[in-house]
Amino acid sequence: MVKVYIPRETTADSLGAELLVKAIATEAKYRKLDIEIVRNGSRGACWLEPLVEVETDKGRVGYGPVTLDDVPDLFDADFLNDIQSGGKHAKFLGDVDKLPWFANQERLTFARCGIIEATSVAAYASLGGFVGLKNAMATTPDGIIEEMKASGLRGRGGAAFPTAIKWRTVADCKADQKYIVCNADEGDSGTFSDRMIMEGDPLSLVEGMTIAGLAVGADKGYIYLRSEYPLTQKILNEAIANAEAAGYLGENIQGSGKNFTLEVFMGAGAYICGEETSLLESLEGKRGQIRFKPPLPAIEGLHGKPTVVNNVISLASVPVILEKGGKHYAGYGQGRSLGTMPFQLGGNIKNGGLVEKGFGLTLRQLIEDFGAGTATGKPVRAIQVGGPLGAYFPASLLDTPLDYEEFAKAGGMLGHGGVVVFDDTVNMAKQARFSMEFCAVESCGKCTPCRIGSVRGMEVIDRIVGAKNAEERNAEHIVLKDLCETMESASLCAMGGLTPVPVMSAVKHFVSDFEKEFQDR
Repeated sequence: MVKVYIPRETTADSLGAELLVKAIATEAKYRKLDIEIVRNGSRGACWLEPLVEVETDKGRVGYGPVTLDDVPDLFDADFLNDIQSGGKHAKFLGDVDKLPWFANQERLTFARCGIIEATSVAAYASLGGFVGLKNAMATTPDGIIEEMKASGLRGRGGAAFPTAIKWRTVADCKADQKYIVCNADEGDSGTFSDRMIMEGDPLSLVEGMTIAGLAVGADKGYIYLRSEYPLTQKILNEAIANAEAAGYLGENIQGSGKNFTLEVFMGAGAYICGEETSLLESLEGKRGQIRFKPPLPAIEGLHGKPTVVNNVISLASVPVILEKGGKHYAGYGQGRSLGTMPFQLGGNIKNGGLVEKGFGLTLRQLIEDFGAGTATGKPVRAIQVGGPLGAYFPASLLDTPLDYEEFAKAGGMLGHGGVVVFDDTVNMAKQARFSMEFCAVESCGKCTPCRIGSVRGMEVIDRIVGAKNAEERNAEHIVLKDLCETMESASLCAMGGLTPVPVMSAVKHFVSDFEKEFQDR
């Protein structure tokens, strides 16, 4: 029986993957051919989706992007059996692993993503799954945390806070109940790494959260999932049920006497709930609003109990660290930015998708070598990294290394690793205004600088663009700068505090876009 792999994943699904499954199954039945369709996740090459792979004795051979119209031709080319005949088909890609897009990556966290049937415990275990959990159960909580410290893993969701320190804080707290909370409210524009791994390798998240529970003494976990991810919810719940049935989750895990239960909680569609304290408020059934800090969630978090709050990628990276050791993971990257990062290429880009590499490659390498430049073929003019609160970089900064410290020196932040590309037709004054508008719409409303400042910010930018002369324009620029400084220093959280970053970077690098002459051209 020939195995045919077709992704069960949101991007592929939006491009017709589910219809493709039915069409290939129907065509095979009509031709009296025996096949097994395996629903893997996406490998991350969005520009090739739906990517159909056939298992052969020489490896997995790919075809993509495949449409319904391609199905009869694929069978005519004997794509199930004859590689040479299949090679004559226009969508033939050859050995997928040897494609430069994949061969040039360094996949640790995403090593299984797109390779295996996503929710299968057996498939997960066949490629190193649960080895990290077994190693964790064979050591002490302190031993787990020390391994995490050796890895140099920092939060992959924004602030890049060392994971081991957060875990140590919770572990040292005395409490009758502790929690592990996964922040899966992936709301940044141009980001999809959380969704991709939850749909393609959800058991890595399950295993990572269980290991975190062992490390800090927590027996209950929650995945706070973005409301726009219904397929992800279904896949996660299947994975959790399968892990419980196999004894890797629930009571007396693998006979160890340790317990850990896990539950998926759907968010309510608020961007602000990506901030950890707002997330906890929402998880408790309250309105998603920022909490004052201190106390930190690690000391008083969910229901007032010590709580680890980590991003999906942070937790999904834990199994490989416990499997291969912290030093192995720290062998990737550079300086204080250790390990790998899943960079997500989006916007005006020819080959969009997910690229996992060790820290240190440059924006130029990412956009040109992996992304193949803009989709329009026009020159790159601006790049926003780190979501809607990230700085806009001009093309002159394309050689900036993707490294936490180096990026900060250039006035940016890596955040969640989303990279949105713009060509030379972009109007950066409009992008700056959008940053303020986004903040106004998504603000929780608790603090005045964020709630009111963002609205005033839109008004000031409108006045700058509509100014009748340079004197008027310069006066409004002073007001905008003062407003941004107030938001940055007085806002309660990063929502208002970071909104000035994209605005002022647009002014710094693209000031001509704010002139009336630019608008009229």
